[in-house]
This record gives sequence, structure tokens and C-alpha cells, in this order.
Amino acid sequence: MSYFFQLVVSGIVVGSIYALSGLGFVLIYKSSRVLNVAHGQIIASGCFITYSLTVWAGIPIYISFFMSMVITFFLAMSVERIFLRRLIGEPIISVIMVTIGLMSIIDGIIYLTPFGSENYSFPRFFPATPISLGGVSISWTQLVGVIITILLIAGFSWFFKKSTVGISMRAVSDDQLAAMSIGVSVPRVFGLAWATAGLTAAAAGGIIGNITGLNFDTLHSFGIIVFPVVILGGLDSILGAVVAGILMGLIQQFASGYLDGNWGLNGTGELMPYILLLVLLLFKPHGLFGIHEIERV
Repeated sequence: MSYFFQLVVSGIVVGSIYALSGLGFVLIYKSSRVLNVAHGQIIASGCFITYSLTVWAGIPIYISFFMSMVITFFLAMSVERIFLRRLIGEPIISVIMVTIGLMSIIDGIIYLTPFGSENYSFPRFFPATPISLGGVSISWTQLVGVIITILLIAGFSWFFKKSTVGISMRAVSDDQLAAMSIGVSVPRVFGLAWATAGLTAAAAGGIIGNITGLNFDTLHSFGIIVFPVVILGGLDSILGAVVAGILMGLIQQFASGYLDGNWGLNGTGELMPYILLLVLLLFKPHGLFGIHEIERV
């Protein structure tokens, strides 16, 4: 029974990271209906910035973590201002193609640095002995990562529901022309959406890097791994990203723990979430919490 609960804890840890990583997708799509294909590269960049500030600049980890979020906030805002603002009102496919180009540019830049070819790991900041209770254990790094994820997701949920800026972002997502007619600045909303998505990506990158180490291929692949999560949860739903992330994490851990471990199979942990996605989308094409919009023509 303790093995079962250990898989549950591991699934929650993995799922919370998926949820935080997918939050950037949701933030941008919720305000602009655009999928940022380069989100995985931004996650990797945030992780490398945290590592550079911590190890090379000698800044304490709890300070460098928040500094990297601030830096990535302004970097993502700059990317939107330079590359994407001119595409407001253009077909969505044009914006998506720009994000694909941005993905390739960031890949090339990182491969020119030591981070593109070497593996790194953060110095140990927490006790090496995991927390154990009833035969179930969780490392201090994982526990802190889950707590930070919960705080960030709760904060952004409140932001979209209660704050004036958050409501403006939702209004722009529903109807840009109507939002402009009541004085909402669409370019400003787009810039804030990209900036906040960059902030969450840096947070996710810092947590992932501390748990798994710094490997560029692993880090930027999270942008693809969490894509089924946000589709399953609903591309415009923060709650959906959380629920789908936890669900995907649990399914991965149970498949790996029982199918791979007991039946001698291999790779079912990576396969089962996609099977679940295909089955659920047959019945819920807009995801678990996605909004079904009906347009009259």
C-alpha cells in the first residue's frame, strides 16, 4: 500500500510541474488566442538564468530564483514588443509561425553557450534526507517546488478573476474589437500576457532544473510534453491546466510503476497520457474545462 501512495505523491509532484509549465501556454492563449510554440525554450532560458545567477554570480538561490523570474518577465515582454506587436490583427497562423522561428533562434543561441552541450546541476541547498511518513517519501526540493507551484497558480487564478488587468485580458481574449471600444489597450494586454507567461516559465525552469538537473534537451522538451496537458484541461482554463497536469502526472507514475515494473513493459508512462488525451477528446473536444463557443454566421 505504501508503494501506491508513493506513486500518488510522485504523480502530484510531476503533475504540479506540468501545471506550472502549462500555465504559460494558458496565459498567452487566454488573452490572445495564440499558441506559443517557443514556451519550452523560455522555460530552459529561465532555468539557465537561475543557475548563472546562483553558481556563477554567487547569489543565494532564493534571491536568484525570483531575479530570474523578473529578468524573464522583461525578456518575454521585449520579445512581444519587437517581434509580435506588429502582427496584432493578422491571421493567427502568422503569429504561430513567428513563435516557431523564435524557438529556432533561442535554440541556436543556447547551443552556442556551454549550456547547449554540457550537463549541470544546482548545488544542494536543502537537506539530503527526504521527508518520510508512513513509508512515503518526498525530497525537500520536490516539496518546495510543489508549494511554489500552488502559490503561483493560486495567485494567477485570483489575478484573472479579481484584478482589473486580469479582467481586461479576459475581455481581449473574448473580443478584441469590443475590448478596444471600451478603452482596453490590446497591445498592452498582449505584452503583459507574454511577460507573465515568461515569469511562470522561469519559475517552472528553476524548479525543474533543481529536481532533474540542467540538460537543455530535457528542459525545452517540457514545452512539448505539457502541450497535451493544456489541450486536455482546456487551452483557456487555469483550473484545467492544474487538473490535467495532476491527472497526467498520476497516470504517468502509475503506468511506469505498475505496467513497466510488473509486466516488463517499457515506455508506457510516456504513452498512456496521450492515449487518455485521445479518448477524452472524443467526448470533450474542448478539453475538460475549455469553453465551447458557438459562432453565428
